[in-house]
Amino acid sequence: MYQAPDEQKPLFDVWFANAEKGFAIGAYATYLETADGGKTWRARKIIEEDKHLNAVTRLEDGTLIIAGEAGALLRSTDSGATWNAVDSPYKGSYFGVLSLKGGVVLAFGLRGRVARSADHGMTWALIETGTRSSLFGGRALADDRILLVGQDGAVLESRDQGVSFKAQKNTDSRASSAAIAANDDWLLFGEGGMRRFKPATP
Repeated sequence: MYQAPDEQKPLFDVWFANAEKGFAIGAYATYLETADGGKTWRARKIIEEDKHLNAVTRLEDGTLIIAGEAGALLRSTDSGATWNAVDSPYKGSYFGVLSLKGGVVLAFGLRGRVARSADHGMTWALIETGTRSSLFGGRALADDRILLVGQDGAVLESRDQGVSFKAQKNTDSRASSAAIAANDDWLLFGEGGMRRFKPATP
């Protein structure tokens, strides 16, 4: 178990390759790795700047992508042994990253920005979302739709692997940080707890 409350460096995400080997990421470029299932942890520096590292995902081919503060996008093809920074089309913060089919990956965050890569995270381009509300959570649904949620009640849907997004009308302006599908409805989680959302039919 890892505990370091005096450091004031919260952890934001974790990824494990197997039952023994994994890493956790967090504030001020925190990167902690374990080789014994979390019994012990070792800190390692993977970027020079002290940017917050907010989210990690694994693509279909095993590539790992970390997204973070001030446009940070990091890529690893060897299960986290080495990391390389890639050029970001946006210098604001990404709060989440989402793996899709065919090597497509989305990074989303501040002021409604979404960056999309179609080549396993090597190159990125900004996608127009139609909102300037920050996006905090995302989900790839079973029917290949993509759902992003965030500040001011923002709910965005894509049906083309993140090439374009359409805002869903939401009369509830509370922020959401996560969402899941529940039959024909979506469950949004965030400010005020959990609430049910009825998406518009296509």
